[in-house]
Amino acid sequence: MTVLENWDQWKDFLADRLHQAESVGLSKDTITNFATQVGDYLSSKVDPKNQQERVLSDLWSVADQNEQHMIANLMIKLVDNNGTH
Repeated sequence: MTVLENWDQWKDFLADRLHQAESVGLSKDTITNFATQVGDYLSSKVDPKNQQERVLSDLWSVADQNEQHMIANLMIKLVDNNGTH
């Protein structure tokens, strides 16, 4: 099973990457911009593996660039308290 197949594992994975980025001093804007790029990649290259990813993919596909940036920011907020720290 890959990290993309389990929603809780995916959130923990994202949280760990977020905390790593914060620990090396990346700004919130830089992290959000990177998260938006990851969202673009996942949307175009990866088939959603669970219902939650399907919802995000569907929302991403109808969102404009500003809304995609907001979705990325909301995912950051969602996972901020997750992960192994």
